[in-house]
Amino acid sequence: MYIQRIFNPFNVMRFSFIPTLIFTTWAAVVTSLYFFYAFEWLKIPWVPLTLLGIALAFYVGFKNNSAYDRTWEARKIWGGIVNSSRSWGAVVTGFVTDEFATDPVDDDELKAIHKRLIYRHIAWLYRLKRQLRALKPWEHDRKINRRYREYIKDLFPDDTPEDELKKYLNEAEADALLAKKNVCTQLIHMQSEDLKLLKRKRLIDDFRHMEMQSLLTEFYTLQGKCERIKNFPLPRQYASLSIYFVYIFIILLPLGLLSAFADARLPEYMIWGVVPFTTLLGWVFWMMEGAGDYTENPFEALAFDIPMNSLSRTIEIDLLEMLGETDLPDPIGPKDGFVV
Repeated sequence: MYIQRIFNPFNVMRFSFIPTLIFTTWAAVVTSLYFFYAFEWLKIPWVPLTLLGIALAFYVGFKNNSAYDRTWEARKIWGGIVNSSRSWGAVVTGFVTDEFATDPVDDDELKAIHKRLIYRHIAWLYRLKRQLRALKPWEHDRKINRRYREYIKDLFPDDTPEDELKKYLNEAEADALLAKKNVCTQLIHMQSEDLKLLKRKRLIDDFRHMEMQSLLTEFYTLQGKCERIKNFPLPRQYASLSIYFVYIFIILLPLGLLSAFADARLPEYMIWGVVPFTTLLGWVFWMMEGAGDYTENPFEALAFDIPMNSLSRTIEIDLLEMLGETDLPDPIGPKDGFVV
């Protein structure tokens, strides 16, 4: 997630340099053919092109709204994960007691249970983040995207999958989970099995068991919502047609501008205005398309995605403090304008 007020213009130009250069070259070729070789047939009426541009703006706007909805929904889901995780910490430390136990349980054993349930939830958070960042075929994996992922990996170092789990789970449990297809699903299932044992030991009563189980169900729901966004792309017919339409418009753009700048009332040299205006208008439409294209996948570890590292660390700190721990990790703040 980028948090500066205005995106760095240098980064914008670096991102769009090659397409802009192509637009400029195409406009220069068309204008040269018209100016030096009198290719009059290159001119097309300006009015139809204007109508095409208006229709294209509506279409790209529709796609960008849909893409933004996906990102905003993803952020709301992770807001729900934050709130439900804090609730989980509160009910674990407040509900798991020896109040209903037939045999007394010492404080150390209760604290160990609290720690196990909360640590397992932190492991779930980090594993969910990792699973959501596994690239899908429709997500961006160009050279510039790979460079960015390497760049943020240096800014925000990440644990390996094994270390990530073994930090909060015992080694046998972590190894068993790593053999599963969906580790997050199995982690919540383990939590549910643990609650069943606690109920059997009368460390929680029926009501508390139901309340805690409902929170686990909520985690499944939130995980499923994330997986729905991750595994179901913005329909490719909308995304693909938007790209095609933009390029068709940009190809036709200098041909339509020729008729506008070849007006007999204008000086002859004004025909070269086709080049900068094609470049400018082409860049605007291409950037509009690109903004939506890079917004539609909110979990692919790029500049405008949901900052799952930062949110997971915030939850981790809150839960560890609920356990009374003082050796806390540092919050993950912005670096170079990015929060991941």
